[in-house]
Amino acid sequence: MKVVRFEPADAVFERSPGQDADIFASNLADQRQGGPVTVGYGRYGPDQVLETTIVVDDVMVVLEGRVSVEADGETLTAGPGEIIYMPKGNAVIIRSHAEGALTAYVTYPHWSEAE
Repeated sequence: MKVVRFEPADAVFERSPGQDADIFASNLADQRQGGPVTVGYGRYGPDQVLETTIVVDDVMVVLEGRVSVEADGETLTAGPGEIIYMPKGNAVIIRSHAEGALTAYVTYPHWSEAE
């Protein structure tokens, strides 16, 4: 695989699997390119909630807006430039705030194969 640069305009968002909230994902590099990680963008509408168990190691970088992640009774909130790491196996509740959010993510291994 060659070196590549991505920006939000490259994203083709699809609804996150298994839910009907205003939450979308766009993989830009994944198993189709032969790499070991998935890289993409996430888009959350205002005041959305996603309850899930993390099936891969997941790094979320907040680019716009704010996101809160609740796990094990603790809530972490991140804004632009901040990172939340969610290890595999954690039950989490991810919430966007009133302004919604744009995130970038890296997962290992590929989340679409693990679901």
